[in-house]
Amino acid sequence: MSNLVSSKKVSLSSVTMTELVLPNHTNQLGNLLGGQLMHWIDICAALAAAKHSQRVCVTASVDKIDFLHPVRLGNAVTILASVNRTFKTSMEVGVKVFADNFSEGTHVHTNSAYLTFVSVDENARPVETITIVPETVNEKRRFEEALQRRKARLEKRNNS
Repeated sequence: MSNLVSSKKVSLSSVTMTELVLPNHTNQLGNLLGGQLMHWIDICAALAAAKHSQRVCVTASVDKIDFLHPVRLGNAVTILASVNRTFKTSMEVGVKVFADNFSEGTHVHTNSAYLTFVSVDENARPVETITIVPETVNEKRRFEEALQRRKARLEKRNNS
C-alpha cells in the first residue's frame, strides 16, 4: 500500500454504475426485485469505499434503503455512490438510484441508501481509513448528517 494519502476529497470517491433491468431481475409484475437492487447498491457502495480508502472494504451495515418508485423491466438503472463521512476504520457511503426509460424519456429517482463499510488489511483486520474532505454545500450537509446517523446507529447498538 505505497501510495496511501491522509485525506481525499469526496469527489474522488464517486462511482457510477449502470445496469439494464432484464427479465431475470424482475418479479411477476415486471418490477425489479428489491434483493437484486440491494445487490447492485452494495457493489457500487463497496467500490466507492474501496476507491476512497485504497483498500478492500467490507459491508458492516446497511442503515436504510428507501424504495420510492418501482423500477420496470427494460429500465436502465444508474447507481451513484460516494463516501459521506469517514470515522476511524469505517465510512458511511451514500447511494442514489435513478431509473431511466429511454423510449419515454423519463429519469426518476427511485431509491436512496446508506451503508457503512470498514477498510481491512490483507488479513481482513480493520485498519484506519483515509479522512474524507467535503467541499461543496451538499457534501458538507451529507458529512454532518452522516455523523447524526452514526450516533443513532451506535445508540441503537448499545441499547440492544
